[in-house]
Amino acid sequence: MSSEPTEAADDTTDTVRTGRGRVALPSLASGLGLALSLPPWGFWILAFPAAGLLWWRLGGLRPRTRLWAGWLAGLGSFVPGLLFARSFTLVGAAALMALQALFIGVACLAVPRDPLVARALAFPAAMTLAEAARQGWPFGGLPIGGVFLGQAGGPLLGVARIGGPLGLTLAVYVGGVGLAALAMIAARSVRHGARDSGFHELVVTGTVAFVALFGTGVSGAHAPDGGPSLDTVTAVAVQGGGLRGFNKSQVDPSVVLAAAISATEPLTRRAPGSGPQLVLWPEDVVSLVGPLEGSPEEAVLSRLAMALHATLVVGITETLSGTAFRNEVVAFGPDGTVTGRYEKVHRVPFGEYVPWRSFFAHLGNLSAVSRDAVPGTGTGVLTTPVGPLGAMISYEVFYADRGRAPVRAGAQLLVVPTNTSSYASAQIPTQEIAASQVQATQLGRDLLQAAPTGYTAWITHRGDLLTRSALGARQLVPADLHRRSGTTVYVRWGDAPELVVSLLALATGWHLSLRRLPRRGRGMRYS
Repeated sequence: MSSEPTEAADDTTDTVRTGRGRVALPSLASGLGLALSLPPWGFWILAFPAAGLLWWRLGGLRPRTRLWAGWLAGLGSFVPGLLFARSFTLVGAAALMALQALFIGVACLAVPRDPLVARALAFPAAMTLAEAARQGWPFGGLPIGGVFLGQAGGPLLGVARIGGPLGLTLAVYVGGVGLAALAMIAARSVRHGARDSGFHELVVTGTVAFVALFGTGVSGAHAPDGGPSLDTVTAVAVQGGGLRGFNKSQVDPSVVLAAAISATEPLTRRAPGSGPQLVLWPEDVVSLVGPLEGSPEEAVLSRLAMALHATLVVGITETLSGTAFRNEVVAFGPDGTVTGRYEKVHRVPFGEYVPWRSFFAHLGNLSAVSRDAVPGTGTGVLTTPVGPLGAMISYEVFYADRGRAPVRAGAQLLVVPTNTSSYASAQIPTQEIAASQVQATQLGRDLLQAAPTGYTAWITHRGDLLTRSALGARQLVPADLHRRSGTTVYVRWGDAPELVVSLLALATGWHLSLRRLPRRGRGMRYS
């Protein structure tokens, strides 16, 4: 006895008749395409066919096979996308990749198998909700490796002004559905010629997806972008240079400080009024065994700010005890006094602190993270003579809320002191630049980033990367930053619209799918 459905929602077959290879290979290929759309590879356009391939492959698959297909796609994306993690521990990296891939697997499980319209509605929604969950859990989430980073180099970057990272994510998967529908239309036309009801369903799906994508892209390009320039701040970001691939315990802090001072020294020889108004140093350039107040380093920084006749913003760490330290950014005015400081809020798990330390101590050596960073509580606004600055320290630039908070509190420029020196490859530095481009765009603010060994960069309020340093070099990156006080749609509304739209689309997709169940039962014939 054999069974065959008399009506099909699309060209795919059920798992009963689909071999493992016909599920695994397209799924892995889809994930690899998503990975290659990200920096450092940067083939942003591959995200759309990769997303479309996964959507097509999910058609007609049973729940456990959809989970399997999604997990394989996740592995295809996150194994290369999170390759940097192997420098910490291979076992931990493997566990991280497997867990991140599971988010994609669960998203695919949440997509109904048919009809096609239901799957077209639910797929972008489920993938967007999965990205939202991935950015928040566990241990504060991990936006690194997200598909939105690849679009920093593409024409849809303006969508971030409306929807931030989740808006870009939704756009990628909507575009993927449209592209896959177009490919399926072409395949049916060649194979069957006849235009049945399924054909028209594909035409409608593809048309709606492309119209939505095009409309969103145009709206993003013309959406409020922070408003007109209030005035210009001349600035310089300092990169001291040095070898990469060494962690903090392997590098003498005095060497890092000396490199930053040496790189900055030429600026002190300029006549008053001819030098920059703002000088930005990287994260963790000054490493103290005690508080900044009254330390020799404070005196050095104060004199340097006065010699520069400029506001000097410096990344500083302070050891508080044998188990705790503080990671902050401090602003010195041209008169040498401290005008503002911000303590990092979003810490790096297993980099700046160890969650559940007593538990993980049984699984590995935690000596590399012997102290936990104390989490800050501020908005990120630094009060300075050149205006209110919005600070995001290193890892925080990947989190949309850490940029949105200071802008909502009045920040008119963005500064990102960071330190990616411990990564030997360019993977994290390039993804961080992409994150800075997304932040600058979604917030409508010019952004200046400084790193000890790169990348140091100047990015406009529309996400244009005007200057980027060379990795490892000693370099000064000058910038003319425009202060702005206007707001974007994303600053005003945040992630709420994308989350609501995604939840409604997912619910609608399942409603359509469940309505079809009785028809599927009546439509089966056996022979």
